[in-house]
Amino acid sequence: VTLQQYTKDLDYEIILIDNASTKGDVEKEIKGIENLKLIKNKSNDGFAKANNTGAKHATGEYLLLLNNDMIFTEDVIKTSLNYLKSLKGKYFVGPKLLNKDGSHQISINSFDSLRYVMSTNLFLYLLFPKSEWFNKYYLHYRHLSTATEVDIVKGAFMMMRKKDFEELGGFDENFFFYGEESDLCYRFKKSGGKVIYYPQTGIIHVGGGVSKKMPWFMYKWQASAKIRFYRKHFPLHQYIPALLFHYSGLILRIPVYLALSLIKFDKEILFKSFFYLRQIFVYPEKDKQRVRDLKDE
Repeated sequence: VTLQQYTKDLDYEIILIDNASTKGDVEKEIKGIENLKLIKNKSNDGFAKANNTGAKHATGEYLLLLNNDMIFTEDVIKTSLNYLKSLKGKYFVGPKLLNKDGSHQISINSFDSLRYVMSTNLFLYLLFPKSEWFNKYYLHYRHLSTATEVDIVKGAFMMMRKKDFEELGGFDENFFFYGEESDLCYRFKKSGGKVIYYPQTGIIHVGGGVSKKMPWFMYKWQASAKIRFYRKHFPLHQYIPALLFHYSGLILRIPVYLALSLIKFDKEILFKSFFYLRQIFVYPEKDKQRVRDLKDE
């Protein structure tokens, strides 16, 4: 509703992907919305595949990947589009994301590297929060007020030229949930593209629905996505240490969060300890074969 309310003087189409939802009546919810095409999948094959499906049905020159939990408070689409049109070359553009109370939401990130994997899993980023060397989240603490090239913008709102998305083959559908935009931005920048954080306009991203309703789903697929990214983009001599740091971090977090839960009498922290324990047994399908394939790359 807010999309139509704030998006003015612009020709656009809305392509809605229903990933085999079981709650509510989608057709009833979208009744009366103009220029909307509904695609109902028979199964939930993940965020990446759903976006790829939508992109294939898009007819415009420009493509906006947009989550369904966004609230418009200004004409962010037109402002972002005008900025993208002003750029010559290959660009992804993402605006600032806001929480429901209007506060800043983390929307940019740096690519994983072996150094960052070590720092994140051994808590070094907490010891040195403002250190760019240790902290892959360094950009989160900078109050960026002008357009800035970054590694990753969150996939909740990502605008691009459709041809640039198609040249990459879209999202890698092996990423079921989480990590898709990291992989996409990584491949895009390797191809000569640039990713721009554009804070001159913004949009509210509600977020958190999955983590609140299905916390293990979040923990499981976050772990899987991290390993998939390491496996796909790290050479073997970095991939093996990255796995060691990853699982060492999980083992370290189990007693830490267990102790904190007992000190604070907080069952949510206790569940975190349990989920980290379960993550030890998470390893993406077909990755064992991939480890052997890495030797030939």
